[in-house]
Amino acid sequence: MTSKETQPVNLSTLPIPQLTSIKNQLTQELQHLTNSFTQLRAAQSKFRDCIKSIREGVEKEGKEGEFVGAPILVPLTPSLYVPGKLASTQTVLVDVGTGFYVEKTPAVARQFYTSKVEELGKTLKDLETIVQGKQGNLSVVEDVLRQRMISESTSNSQDAKGGGGDG
Repeated sequence: MTSKETQPVNLSTLPIPQLTSIKNQLTQELQHLTNSFTQLRAAQSKFRDCIKSIREGVEKEGKEGEFVGAPILVPLTPSLYVPGKLASTQTVLVDVGTGFYVEKTPAVARQFYTSKVEELGKTLKDLETIVQGKQGNLSVVEDVLRQRMISESTSNSQDAKGGGGDG
């Protein structure tokens, strides 16, 4: 057997401190996965905003070149803008990651962002399945831990009652 293979563990045989440790580990994993899910959703939303901006800002119906020279706000940071004028509607610069920008036609840029939205959708669906599995595991561990603590406190109470009449 290799070290990567896992064997099922009977949770009811584990001591309470080990169950608590497993519960804490599962809770941390769930927090991490939930944060990742939130970040992926935000990225998906940004890509959808890019598609909307291309449609509404560059591909609006009208004569070709009609929007050239139109006033726009150019972002310098996420919260700082400067006024500018639209130079061309024939091409857009697409951030393809790690600070690299590629010039594309609006239709190709829209297709690029659409594929990103779909790819993230599949990843989110897979991640959601993993999160649900982890939540189920956590629920089982919490139930076993609760039962163990109740049975231990009950047996301790009975030991205290039974041990008091011998003297």
